[in-house]
Amino acid sequence: MGFYDATKIVAFSNFILITTVIDKQLIKKQGVEGNAYHIALAHCMETLYEFLVEKEGHQKKTHVIVECRGKKEDAELELEFRRVCDGNNRMGIHLPFDILFSDKRAMSSGLQLADLVARPIGLNTLRPDQENRAFEALKVKLYCDGGREGAGEGFEGVGLKIFPTPKSEKPR
Repeated sequence: MGFYDATKIVAFSNFILITTVIDKQLIKKQGVEGNAYHIALAHCMETLYEFLVEKEGHQKKTHVIVECRGKKEDAELELEFRRVCDGNNRMGIHLPFDILFSDKRAMSSGLQLADLVARPIGLNTLRPDQENRAFEALKVKLYCDGGREGAGEGFEGVGLKIFPTPKSEKPR
């Protein structure tokens, strides 16, 4: 499948992206404590909850599927997931999520999509002045202020969070 085919699939598919990019070099430079993967998970879970509130689906159980990374890592991630759900989040509330682990071999379309979008989003964050046609196709899928009418704008700090937060962006 070529770039054009993948872009068409993304354009015609109905999905919303909620993502967090972790700047590991900046974390080290600033001496930020914590596991980057756990930080990204919490940011995404909080934003997912906000999205569900907007869609009036926040009262229902939502399953969050994560890719298996190893026995120890999975156990640590599940513990962190449960802490966030139990109220250790920016809103200080219980989140109605349940975690499901999926092996890469399961061929989950959701996990494949996550793999497909990660690189263009990361590259756009690291090199914002570099042409990135894949990101241009994806940015209209990012959760944003203003609902779908504002698609492609207002996603910074909302559907696309960067941690640590860049100086130009207010944390949400």
